[in-house]
Amino acid sequence: MLIGQFCDTYPPTVDGVGRVTQSYCETLASMGHTAYYVGPSSPYAKDAGGVPVILSASLPVPGELFRMGLPKLDWKYRAKVDSVPFDLVHAHDPFIAGGEALRIARKRGIPLVSTFHSKYQDDFRAKTHSEALAKLGVKIILDFYNKCDSVWTVNHATAEVLKGYGYKRDILVMENGTNAEEPSGDARKRLSGMAALKEGLPTLLFVGQHNYKKNLHGVLGACAILKREGQPFQMLTAGDGPDFKDIQDEARDLGLGEDCRFLGFVNDRDLLMAIYERADLLVFPSLYDNAPMVLREAAATGTPGLVVKGSCSAEGVTDGVNGFVSPDESAEAIAATILRALPGCRAVGEAARATIPVPWDRIMKQVTAEYERLIAEKKRKGANA
Repeated sequence: MLIGQFCDTYPPTVDGVGRVTQSYCETLASMGHTAYYVGPSSPYAKDAGGVPVILSASLPVPGELFRMGLPKLDWKYRAKVDSVPFDLVHAHDPFIAGGEALRIARKRGIPLVSTFHSKYQDDFRAKTHSEALAKLGVKIILDFYNKCDSVWTVNHATAEVLKGYGYKRDILVMENGTNAEEPSGDARKRLSGMAALKEGLPTLLFVGQHNYKKNLHGVLGACAILKREGQPFQMLTAGDGPDFKDIQDEARDLGLGEDCRFLGFVNDRDLLMAIYERADLLVFPSLYDNAPMVLREAAATGTPGLVVKGSCSAEGVTDGVNGFVSPDESAEAIAATILRALPGCRAVGEAARATIPVPWDRIMKQVTAEYERLIAEKKRKGANA
């Protein structure tokens, strides 16, 4: 099969959705298919794992790390993408990437799949500070999803979010995968040099976009409580984002300057896996995320995650068995859960390793079977038209 994977981010500026898109392309290629990564370019664009790419011109987005693709204005991109005889296109974002995938699907008469990854209404509300505009934004993306041949979500909780937006058609749950990756000795050594971590201290970790919507207030507040209660620890974060400096300032104001290490954005996969491995506990009390890759990646190295009860992130996590579940997102609840978790992190981490990550090739067998079904169905309908 020849598949187009469309995304609104591209390396090195990738979020979880970008990493999923890249994994789709790499795994499909390993199975003998061809998958193009289609997204926005940038002055810093990097190789996407050796897969073929088609990049459009783009502009920086004020206050964000991401770039806005300009496919309609880039004739070189347009000529190249229109020349590829895709069998199916898959959009991982409903915005510019989704619009391009829809255009190509209609032009070629091929299936369009889209995965719903994020809580877009929360994003619209945060950006516009208007409930009316947030609802209008949801209406626009629902219009896109209603034009797709198949809509997927990454877990059952996320499907409920999309249904709550008003989507009434069938939804297919297609989980994300994670491959087991052993960090190299060199990566472990580099981590020790750059983070100045102390041996013997419990290491807490946050990985992801440094945006307060991820509940970084709760994470830092919990750290401040631990320090007041005399619990030794060191906090490590990996990632960048619009609130990165404010988060650093808050840590300093809370008296955590000696306890927190902010590594910034880590594009080196080997180093990132060494970071996961080094941690005792991934602290990820976000209510925003749906099925965060970081929980699966941490579990693949034997590091359990802390999530919040009732969050989409908590699906598949059993408290005290393969992870830890905080009763709510408050700093007090997170701190109490960390204290409860630390003595049993190693055993729970091994259970997380055994139960949470699913290899990408196993996921892709389901994906390709569904792709093939949709392609055959579209051809059959075209023949009968």
